[in-house]
Amino acid sequence: MAFEGLSDRLEAAFRKLKSKGALTEGDVKDAMREVRLALLEADVNYKVAKDFTKTVTERAIGAKVMESLTPSQMVIKIVNEELINLMGGTKARLAIANHPPTVVMMCGLQGSGKTTHSAKLALMLKNQGHRPLLVACDVYRPAAIKQLQVVGEKAGVPVFEMGQIDPVDIARSALAFARDHGHDYVLLDTAGRLHVDEQLMNELKNIKAEVKPHEILLVVDSMTGQDAVNVATSFNEALGIDGLILTKLDGDTRGGAALSARAVTGKPIKFVGTGEKLGDLDVFHPDRMASRILGMGDMLSLIEKAEQELDEKKALELERKLRKNKFDLNDLLDQLQQMKKLGSIRDILKMLPGVGKKADEIEIDERQFDRMQAIILSMTPQERTKPDIINPSRKRRIAAGCGMQIEDVNKLLSQYRQMQKMFKQFSGKSSKKMRKRMMNMVGMNGMGGPGGMPMM
Repeated sequence: MAFEGLSDRLEAAFRKLKSKGALTEGDVKDAMREVRLALLEADVNYKVAKDFTKTVTERAIGAKVMESLTPSQMVIKIVNEELINLMGGTKARLAIANHPPTVVMMCGLQGSGKTTHSAKLALMLKNQGHRPLLVACDVYRPAAIKQLQVVGEKAGVPVFEMGQIDPVDIARSALAFARDHGHDYVLLDTAGRLHVDEQLMNELKNIKAEVKPHEILLVVDSMTGQDAVNVATSFNEALGIDGLILTKLDGDTRGGAALSARAVTGKPIKFVGTGEKLGDLDVFHPDRMASRILGMGDMLSLIEKAEQELDEKKALELERKLRKNKFDLNDLLDQLQQMKKLGSIRDILKMLPGVGKKADEIEIDERQFDRMQAIILSMTPQERTKPDIINPSRKRRIAAGCGMQIEDVNKLLSQYRQMQKMFKQFSGKSSKKMRKRMMNMVGMNGMGGPGGMPMM
């Protein structure tokens, strides 16, 4: 994951500070020297790393910090605040035109993920209640139009294309089409090159002059490290971008681009790609990213992901069943499937405060959900509804049907009964108290701990 090396180095530096109790000016400077090296190893721009540690040092050696009861915590607090400032301070919003449609011009080098992230952004806008239109302005790359049509279909967003004619004419016609058909966002997927060149920039300038986009977003591959910042600088100087989308932030990247881009270009990171699925696009929150880097978790992003991925109607139906003590194995199966939508158990744990990087040290069997689902799916509808009828012969049949042992079936049934006993306590409780108890169960038992069952 991004920033993993940086997080480890920062944690080591802060551990030394915490072990000292009272701090001297020399302690702070030694720690900041390690922080600067950690930033440089993470591929952060040299000037950005130097200025960052200089600012932190100046704040940290002040009398208010040095004389406080917990100076090391004060230093960490300052580092957190300066990391947030470095990445932009607050989240940057997508432009909205006073008179729709809002035109968003997507640009970037070839292979940066521009076409896929055009569809990702379109899907995000669609889920927010907008009516986006994708426009195929890349008329050079083989199968570029077809690729946009494929990802557009997956996202459920229409694609406007006119073949391999002048991209300026395509953009102009797409804008007229959007006005006539009630689309409030137009996303122009423009052509890329293997490197920044004059021909590419001239074409983008012509499109910009013709349709006057409200937002120009540059898609950059964060795996390219410092080169991503160089590309952003070149595009900004030639075209005047409004923001960036960083792709592959879930990969084995050192994260330097995310920390350098804002400081070097003056343009905010607006979105980050966090996976290969079309739904894996997040709004960039500098404060949440700083929390992740410092191992403080990211509960807000986890909650938002749950709100987006989980079915509210099913949650209300589950609550109704819990009130009546009618929770059965069908409901458990449904909850397992809901839980899987949130991603891996380890990734969820990393977003919890106090866990963070420690999740890598926890022994987690990511296949436990699949095995539990297989056991339940081997049961008949009657057995799922009335688990008490499952006798030894039925257990043998269920185990044979899913390729597991009878002990596995017994374990699942035992865990289910434990859950039933806990849910009986919910009867008669207020809805607010019930939800609170359920959330406590998620936090304490829901991540695969001893006897714990996933529950959302």
